[in-house]
Amino acid sequence: MEPGSRPTLLERLSALLTRAPEDREDLLELLHSAFERNLLDADALSIIEGALGVSDMQVRDIMVPRAQMDVIDIDQTPEKIAEFVIEAAHSRFPAIGENRDDVLGILLAKELLRYFAGMDFDLRDSLRPAVFIPESKRLNVLLREFRASRNHMAIVVDEYGGVSGLVTIEDVLEQIVGDIDDEYDFDEAADNIVLDNAGRYRVKATTEIADFNEAFKTNFSDEEFDTLGGLVIHHLGRLPKRGETVQIEGLRIQVLRADSRRVHTLLVDPQRSIALDV
Repeated sequence: MEPGSRPTLLERLSALLTRAPEDREDLLELLHSAFERNLLDADALSIIEGALGVSDMQVRDIMVPRAQMDVIDIDQTPEKIAEFVIEAAHSRFPAIGENRDDVLGILLAKELLRYFAGMDFDLRDSLRPAVFIPESKRLNVLLREFRASRNHMAIVVDEYGGVSGLVTIEDVLEQIVGDIDDEYDFDEAADNIVLDNAGRYRVKATTEIADFNEAFKTNFSDEEFDTLGGLVIHHLGRLPKRGETVQIEGLRIQVLRADSRRVHTLLVDPQRSIALDV
């Protein structure tokens, strides 16, 4: 290495791994040790943890549930579709026929420009083929398939062939690098709690305790912490690990995404029948 040059991440890891780790937990301990010795910065550690974690996660853990999918009706006029596209502010939309189980293809929003430019336009002919994947597919496998096929969206189906949700390449990448915000993302409380098809709720760790109490009919105090992530950390007395589960007053809370610095997403199972106002 030339004098004055900074060691690369690979060189720093090589210096760290003076012994071969025996398992993943051992590897993570070594990585955290490297972070404490300033061989790795927090961002690098977080990305490595995320990359290791996606192999343990399935599509069902991160998919947008069926009820939350933004879809277009193949029989609508281009004008109506354009209004919906502008309101939803996505770049890709599943196009459906009779119902949400009848996904005909994927519409790229930019295809509508042909119609409004006065060019020949047929909605059905403009659809890209939809990719269907099972809920159980591992995220690392899905990411590899996304990269190979250059697809950015997949439709998730259950064991009976019914549509249960959708997932995008951005959803997968966010498990590795953290939230990817763009100009169309909104930080609204209504998006903090999302119901999945199994009756569980995917909740952002930044959800305020007051909003969580209102939705789940709980009475957690916010004197010592302000957010759901703070509640879990307070209950454990430490930062939780990805995949860790805790029971708090009748709620089963699983950590879907967390790194060495903070908790990102939690999966909440009320274990009782309640109607949430979300």
